[in-house]
Amino acid sequence: MVDRNSNVTADRASSNAYWSANIRIILISLAVWFFCSFGLGIILRPMLSGIMVGGADLGFWFAQQGSIYVFLVLIFVYAWRMNRLDKEFGVDE
Repeated sequence: MVDRNSNVTADRASSNAYWSANIRIILISLAVWFFCSFGLGIILRPMLSGIMVGGADLGFWFAQQGSIYVFLVLIFVYAWRMNRLDKEFGVDE
């Protein structure tokens, strides 16, 4: 006879672990996004003004183009990590 309570408990623990890992990935991605867009593009811009990149200072470059590159990399890293997480927990397509 199969104990349904132990299966439900195991499924719930697995589900909680999956969502915990999922939320952790999202929060790390948001922290990187915030640091690159707000931190480097606005708050730290005066400190980065002496470093030149392509004819513009680094703070201006991050505010205009650098954060876009970081966002694109974040998209691919997020998709890669989520695919790995899905395979780990057996919910991949």
